[in-house]
Amino acid sequence: MTITPMISYEDAGAAADWLARAFGFEETLRYTENSGKVSHVELRLGDGTVMLGSPPGYVNPLHLRETEAGRAWNETAFVIDGVHVYVEDVDAHFARAREAGATILSELEDQPFGDRQYRAEDLEGHRWMFATHVRDVLPEEWGAETA
Repeated sequence: MTITPMISYEDAGAAADWLARAFGFEETLRYTENSGKVSHVELRLGDGTVMLGSPPGYVNPLHLRETEAGRAWNETAFVIDGVHVYVEDVDAHFARAREAGATILSELEDQPFGDRQYRAEDLEGHRWMFATHVRDVLPEEWGAETA
């Protein structure tokens, strides 16, 4: 079984180009409609795939946060949402993302659960977490419980 995230963008083509440059994704498929609009893109990073789409009338998170209600919500909420991706070298990945202009939401740091990670936002406001597992830590050592 495989989980493949599908993320909507106002401009899936531009998003795919940016995600490749900033985060190292490799484009494997692009569908362009007769109108010239890119409506579907598939990207690969390691063994994982992400699908991008541009549905009619879609408004991205960045534009939603620019509304009065969105600003009020964003100022009061510490939001950890988005896609979590394990990469081989998170330090190199972080440098690449920063150089490409990704909005860094949290700096690269070691986490109590054994990952070294950072959070970033892409050009349309989707949030991403990238990490490398650096050490094994028992769940109860950092306050988690196992089922």
